[in-house]
Amino acid sequence: MAEFVIKVADERGNVHQHIENGISEAEVRDRFSQQGYHVYWVKNQGMMAGGFSLHRRRKLKQATFLVFNQQFLTLVRAGLPILNSLELLIKRQKDQQLRQILENVRDRVKGGELLSDAFAAQGIIPKIYTTTLMAGEKSGNIDEVLTRYVNFQRMALSFRKKLFVSLIYPTLLVTVVLIMVTFLFTYVVPKFAELFSSLDAKLPAITVFMLGVGLNAQKYAPFVLIGSVIAGFVMWRWKDTERGADRIDRVILSLPLLGDIRLKHQVASFSRMLSTLLQGGLPLVPAMETAGSSMTSRRILKGVMRAGVRVREGQGLAGSLEEQKIFPGLAVEMIEVGESTGALPAMLNSVAEFYEEDVQTALGASMALIEPLILIVMAIFVGGVLISLYLPIFTLGVK
Repeated sequence: MAEFVIKVADERGNVHQHIENGISEAEVRDRFSQQGYHVYWVKNQGMMAGGFSLHRRRKLKQATFLVFNQQFLTLVRAGLPILNSLELLIKRQKDQQLRQILENVRDRVKGGELLSDAFAAQGIIPKIYTTTLMAGEKSGNIDEVLTRYVNFQRMALSFRKKLFVSLIYPTLLVTVVLIMVTFLFTYVVPKFAELFSSLDAKLPAITVFMLGVGLNAQKYAPFVLIGSVIAGFVMWRWKDTERGADRIDRVILSLPLLGDIRLKHQVASFSRMLSTLLQGGLPLVPAMETAGSSMTSRRILKGVMRAGVRVREGQGLAGSLEEQKIFPGLAVEMIEVGESTGALPAMLNSVAEFYEEDVQTALGASMALIEPLILIVMAIFVGGVLISLYLPIFTLGVK
């Protein structure tokens, strides 16, 4: 999803300019127009400086932001005014980036802006947070919606940490394998080539092949490294384009194990966000747009946006999602039950919990299969290289 700079005016005539995530300029413009804003212009953030911009604003640390909200919620519950709470937390804030954001928010609130608008103007705060604040301001229960957001963030961070821990060992294993292979072909094999050249002996075909690979790897390694860096940079930029992000997402979702895990993770995240927003009093369609815009999967994002249009036309949420053929059948059935019983937020939480647990189980099973597979491949590969290198020495010894 690309980032766009948008300039809008609300119903009271206040003009705001901030950064917004979206599929395209037209999609961002339509979204804000439907929310009642007057849109002056929408521009791609990457094109603001004339095209190819390398500068990106550093992302906000979620753990730090969660701690701030926990402290902010405590002060608000204690009856302290919002401005006083912000002043107190600014003085105690050690993260320089968050401190600058809070200072700007404080100044905007002093100038008469709503707290939700002040945070939204920063361009780096998650939209689910600003939307939650807006719902709390409208209902007068800002402490209640903050409580739901804090609980949501706690569960989301806990889930991400579990995923991260599950991926540590396989990542280290693959890294060690790549380092070992690079060392073998760029250092060990050329050394053996020098040894065999001095012996002037007839070498087996497999040894000749391996020596050729090693010598070429040593010769062209700098070019391969430079080419890899350039290719990685181009891919990194391409994934931010609409076509690139869509193509990459399609490839990932088509993978046998990873695609299913990613889809379930996105479904769980969307369900959790949507439930939190609905419990905060936000209408279904804006809640869907906010939750959908936070998805990293292009397929899920586009499907949710199309489903939001169908819901706005009067169709049910379950039927709209089923039409898009993106959500698993079980999730659609659970959502349909929640709609029919009037307990949609609670059922969405159940969907999130079910698929979070399913992702954990699937990831654990995948890692249990991948780890020994990596070890077996590494053993066969390294063993084959060493045998091909030592075979001529054994032959010379026999003679």
